[in-house]
Amino acid sequence: MQSIEFPQPKADKEAHSERMRLRAFLENEVRAGSFDPLMSSWTTFDRDFSRKLGAAGFIGVSLPCEFGGGGKSFSVRHAIMEELLAAGAPVGAHWMAERQSAMQIVHYGSASAKNELLPRIIAGTCYFGIGVSEPNAGSDLAAARTSARKVDGGWLLNGSKIWTTNGNKTDYLLVLARTSAKAEQRHEGFTQFIVDMQSPGVEVRPIYDLNNDAEFAEEVFINCFVPDDYVLGEIDKGWGVVLSELVFERSGPDRLLTSFQLLQALETRLSLSGNGHDAESEIGRMIAHLATLRRMSMGVSSLIEAKQPASLQAALVKDLGAVFEREVPELARDLVSVSLARGATIDSFTNAVTQGIMRAPSWSIRGGAREILRGMIARELGLR
Repeated sequence: MQSIEFPQPKADKEAHSERMRLRAFLENEVRAGSFDPLMSSWTTFDRDFSRKLGAAGFIGVSLPCEFGGGGKSFSVRHAIMEELLAAGAPVGAHWMAERQSAMQIVHYGSASAKNELLPRIIAGTCYFGIGVSEPNAGSDLAAARTSARKVDGGWLLNGSKIWTTNGNKTDYLLVLARTSAKAEQRHEGFTQFIVDMQSPGVEVRPIYDLNNDAEFAEEVFINCFVPDDYVLGEIDKGWGVVLSELVFERSGPDRLLTSFQLLQALETRLSLSGNGHDAESEIGRMIAHLATLRRMSMGVSSLIEAKQPASLQAALVKDLGAVFEREVPELARDLVSVSLARGATIDSFTNAVTQGIMRAPSWSIRGGAREILRGMIARELGLR
């Protein structure tokens, strides 16, 4: 069976310096009332806050300087992402664009797309969504049926995508579409496109959750025109393009820190309530689990920077991270039940637990359902 390597991250003084600069920035923003720490940090859409981060130089730190980026290491980028999530900052507006779309444009985009879109992403004024899952395909991306037909000057897009985070608020969507119906293998014949969500032929349908929030959306494309300059990579070679994108989507600290605010509150509540040794042991186990996952996530970042394959490692981070993020609200719920049985009143912590429980189901499926991920991991390890 193949072994799985996660490189040891190297100490980075610049990453530490930028982490401290951002931490001070966030503390000032909290004092100023710009935001309250949130569990839904990376899905909470706040254009003004994203613009502030862009103006302060905290977006696109690893993107090329020629487009306004910082040209810094991936270690710096990873440190900034961690601090934003740990602080519960509302970064959902620019998150997808900075996390993965900008990287796709750098590596596969036309010169026109780079010059038009990258400076706006770095400024925190241009927002992206990821259009891969479909109503009848889910996480099985090779079953996607959205198609694109070549016309003069571009492509006509027809089909639909679903479960797009903030899909009803984004400016652009990266869409995986079939461009060849004669492919011998089901993974062949796809191309990825940048779709302007204001284009004629685009309909967006918000999907409301138990909180009555529309964190997800469905998009329908009816003869939507996409110019040639908005093609990513080679025609019919989109499978490799989208897999490189999924490495960014599945391996970052957002797969571990969604429930970090709740874990912190849980630790504080435990220290005040004296729930006993068993509860302390459970908290210790969760913190140790988080430390291990963080080390793995940083290892994937090192692989990406070294331009080494990281799909297997990223899938493992996503799969194990989903387990961890589901366990935190479950443990918190048990503690709340004990506290309420002892006569405690419903407070902000109890409300946070409630929010976590209602949001947790979506945490496990975004970025790919576990069944699909585990199948991919098994194939990579030669187990199937």
